[in-house]
Amino acid sequence: MISANNISLQFGSRKLFSAVNIVFSPGNCYGLIGANGSGKSTFLRILSGEIDSTEGEVVVTPGQRISVLKQDQFAYDEYTSLMTVMMGHKRLFDVMVEKDAIYAKPDFSDADGMRVSELEGEFSDMNGWTAESDASKLLNELGIPEEFHAVPMKQLEAGQKVRVLLAQALFGSPDILLLDEPTNHLDVETCMWLEDFLCKFENTAIIVSHDRHFLDNVCTHIADIDFGKIQLYSGNYTFWSESSQLVLRQRSEANRKNEDKRKEILDFIARFSANLSKSRQATSRKKMLEKLTIEEIKPSSRKYPFVGFDQEREAGNDLLSIDGLSMAIDGQVIIPKLNINIEKGDKVAFVGPADLVKTTLFQILMGELTGFTGIFKWGFSTKRAYFPKDNAKYFNSELTIIDWLRQFSDDTSENFIRGFLGKMLFSGEDSLKYVNVLSGGEKVRCMLSRMMLLKPNVLVMDEPTNHLDLESISALNKGMERFRGTILFSSHDHTLVQTVANRIIEVTPKGCIDRSGTTFDEYLADERLKQMRHQLYS
Repeated sequence: MISANNISLQFGSRKLFSAVNIVFSPGNCYGLIGANGSGKSTFLRILSGEIDSTEGEVVVTPGQRISVLKQDQFAYDEYTSLMTVMMGHKRLFDVMVEKDAIYAKPDFSDADGMRVSELEGEFSDMNGWTAESDASKLLNELGIPEEFHAVPMKQLEAGQKVRVLLAQALFGSPDILLLDEPTNHLDVETCMWLEDFLCKFENTAIIVSHDRHFLDNVCTHIADIDFGKIQLYSGNYTFWSESSQLVLRQRSEANRKNEDKRKEILDFIARFSANLSKSRQATSRKKMLEKLTIEEIKPSSRKYPFVGFDQEREAGNDLLSIDGLSMAIDGQVIIPKLNINIEKGDKVAFVGPADLVKTTLFQILMGELTGFTGIFKWGFSTKRAYFPKDNAKYFNSELTIIDWLRQFSDDTSENFIRGFLGKMLFSGEDSLKYVNVLSGGEKVRCMLSRMMLLKPNVLVMDEPTNHLDLESISALNKGMERFRGTILFSSHDHTLVQTVANRIIEVTPKGCIDRSGTTFDEYLADERLKQMRHQLYS
């Protein structure tokens, strides 16, 4: 067990946390959520002991081991990936080093014999004899094959280093597991493996993630950071989000009787409990929700931006044709010959492990890259709006947000622009910020505002959820679902792909797999497609 007792943290005049009291118990997985800048990662660092709080203390059950997902990819460059994983269990690793050093002595004394005997006993108690094979198994399951286990970390790619550090955090059955964005750089299959690992994990896990699907699949509780406090809720992210919004709506409905409100909440809990039947943690979560009292559900003060895309005019049926399109960079084929026809109303998710492929394809289709072979043709009546993964060039100016957005609006009046920005959570003086100093999330909200004002009938979006908080991701998700035009998009957000896409296209090194009328979950579960994908990547 780990608890925060009266924790406060202050930087100058800014108070990040104030008198936080919370207990994290074994057998549970806690999703730590909060708006960007609310202090999620900082709180994990306080729990791990990496930084000290201004007031209060963190209490850990004596003898329990905390394991943390490290963020520094270069810290272990001189060690092999296998050694890096085993270093995740510090005491075990220290015993190994000391034991090996004693055995290597040319003059082995009686004192050495007694010491090494103690170490061997401790080594055995920590399952040291299987440590190397356990570490190797973890690496294999996280997509690092054996030929890389003895390779120094400095020779691995960034994505591989992240996986090794994740294996390090999971190694050795830690008592308390602290994971900050563990799904970054993981493909879908590896994410599913991690979900399964955490669902079976019997100790305490505390996780920060912007992946709603991941939080829903692994979390038994949500710890919400809001106004410097942390409130604990039973259930996963979707339950927290929907129940808190339900109570908030009820509070604004003054004429409804208390008994009607109570019945609505009870019906909601019962319905949500029933819907857990397909969840991997269904039984434990269902019991928790059935024990939940109405008083435990509280409204959230979170604000959601409004994201809604309207078409100035509908596109014709001939929307986009791609014939024999291929692209090579530095002699390496990035995009094989593609033949794709996109029809009006298609919401196409381009999926697959190679982000460069999707980004390159979108850049070609939006006229930002040349040097390809083959042809593509947009329909005459299409009006396109583009969300690039790298938006830096759009913000190389000293314009305020108001003046920046005014460039893309037919109505340039101050009242209209301010009102529009207010819906995107730029209120008051926020709208007078200069665009070249905005945060990543603020820039994304600006780009989405620009796209809405353009009133396109085709959206091309490359990883639009990057840098957004969970509330903005949810708002974007709903906006894309409601849009009546055509969308071509890529995203690592499982829920976004599952709920928006009506067509899945995976571009592989040997061609593409194109499935219309298939949800993402159906695509991933299709055994025949699994075999096809394996062949196309081998």
